[in-house]
Amino acid sequence: MNKPSKKTNQRLHRLEGEITQHLTHGLIPFWHTRARDAKHGGYLTHFDEQGRAKPLRAKYVNTQARLVWWFSSLCRLQPEVRGSKALARGGAEFLFRHFWDPQDGGWYWTVKPDGSRDDMGKIVYGQSFAIYAMAEYTLGTGDRRGVEHASRTFDLLQKFCADTRYGGYYENLCRDWTPEEPGFSGGDRKGLDTHMHLLESFTTLYEASGAPLHRRKLMEVVDVICDHMIDTRRGCGLNQFNPAWKPIPAIAVKRTWNAERFGERPAQPTETTSYGHNLELVWLMNRAFQIAGADPKPYRPLLRKLVDNALKHGVDWKFGGIYRDGLRTGGALVKEKEFWQHSEALVGFLDAYEVFRDPCYLDAFECLWEFIQKYMIVREIGEWRVLLDRQGKPLDTNVGNDWKVSYHTGRAMCECQQRLRRLLGRP
Repeated sequence: MNKPSKKTNQRLHRLEGEITQHLTHGLIPFWHTRARDAKHGGYLTHFDEQGRAKPLRAKYVNTQARLVWWFSSLCRLQPEVRGSKALARGGAEFLFRHFWDPQDGGWYWTVKPDGSRDDMGKIVYGQSFAIYAMAEYTLGTGDRRGVEHASRTFDLLQKFCADTRYGGYYENLCRDWTPEEPGFSGGDRKGLDTHMHLLESFTTLYEASGAPLHRRKLMEVVDVICDHMIDTRRGCGLNQFNPAWKPIPAIAVKRTWNAERFGERPAQPTETTSYGHNLELVWLMNRAFQIAGADPKPYRPLLRKLVDNALKHGVDWKFGGIYRDGLRTGGALVKEKEFWQHSEALVGFLDAYEVFRDPCYLDAFECLWEFIQKYMIVREIGEWRVLLDRQGKPLDTNVGNDWKVSYHTGRAMCECQQRLRRLLGRP
């Protein structure tokens, strides 16, 4: 690859400085000073626009695990930051003590704030984040209990959730691993969202374990996604499928997919795609290839289609940022601006620029980053608002909830910092 021009190099220097400033003086201190639940253990997740903690109804395995992952990853990526290991260990102990099911194995979906039992369902989305967190916990802290629990969870997924006929995984199960009811309970559907997170969790699990089976199942998930879950002609992911991979109308699923917004009814038209998911998929796959030592070249044309579709239809060149959702046939449908799509799109566009060196991808990255800085980041406290309208007016001013902690925002800053430094030739 050619070295960046002097002008581009100056641009990359500026962007790296802005990203690093926000990470080190905003996101890291926000969660280091607020996340620990001193009363019950585990983490607090709900914060308003002033950074004040709000009451929790429950603690979710996915959000608690995301914070274990965050503090563990800082041990590796930002070793100069003090206190990360203790915060990671405190969250991991809470998960071991209160979320792990001693009877049937696996992780409960929710517990009450004090750790007592609440929803004991086995939701693969949540199991995936537990694997991701526990594997990273071992990589970051050296505590082998993490990768041991991650490997046990992986084995349970292969035993109870793997679809040996059509491939992929069933996603919504009861405590004893029997399938949930069809429809709103999700027992009859598979989704891109869950399988994408299995991709990221199996990647980190293989990184921690080095086990050949973990690598093989990782690459199987890659191929399931590419073969069944992406419109390869248009370059966009689909949402939900029946067990045989026929795309079906997207509905809200009670624990994981838009249930809070839509209740028990279709969430949006069938033929929609998420620009954030598509770009997240790009960089997660590239990372999977790197960790697995797999050749990325056969997948590159499809990944570039995903980037180009988001570039064409998802980026709001007028007001900045990226739209939430669009039509499969092209064109934005939901023009609100949400925190997580911006986080993942930042990494996706910068990852694509690093691989392909198309300046349009760097332009898109900067278009999103300028919008984020201007409207999404609450400068006084260092975190991002949840949801804005197209022009940046806040619709949900909170900076933490059952689904939003530092996993998207903080991870995006760490990933972007690494890529910008590589582009600048810095270690």
